Amino acid sequence: MIIAIDFDGTCVSHEFPKVGKDIGAVPVLKELVKNGHQFILFTMRSDIVNPSSKDAAVHLKGGNYLTDAVNWFKKHKIPLYGINKNPEQKKWTKSPKAYAQLYIDDAALSCPLIRDIRISERPYANWWEIKNRLQFMGIL
Repeated sequence: MIIAIDFDGTCVSHEFPKVGKDIGAVPVLKELVKNGHQFILFTMRSDIVNPSSKDAAVHLKGGNYLTDAVNWFKKHKIPLYGINKNPEQKKWTKSPKAYAQLYIDDAALSCPLIRDIRISERPYANWWEIKNRLQFMGIL
């Protein structure tokens, strides 16, 4: 299985621009690799020289932030199949979204699924439960 995985808040604690602290991801990621799964690092981090933004909350100091995240995986001997893209998907699509079978991200909703083979062989989003979660979170 190809798994797209976020970095800050998912593999390490949120401390951007620094690499955050250990939060327990390494042994689980290594177990996934041992079981034949591949990772796409799917992060907003980038290597940038002169960032600019009108948003005061945006970090405006340049650095090798993506390289820092990639080096974290190397340090822990966790191989990456891709970085912000699936290296195979350009053969069959021009979509910029990295194709994976699973996305792990601390900012995700944790999409509730319905498994009903009368409708689809694959699970699909349970919009009734999504609406309930969005209401609980105060978004709706």
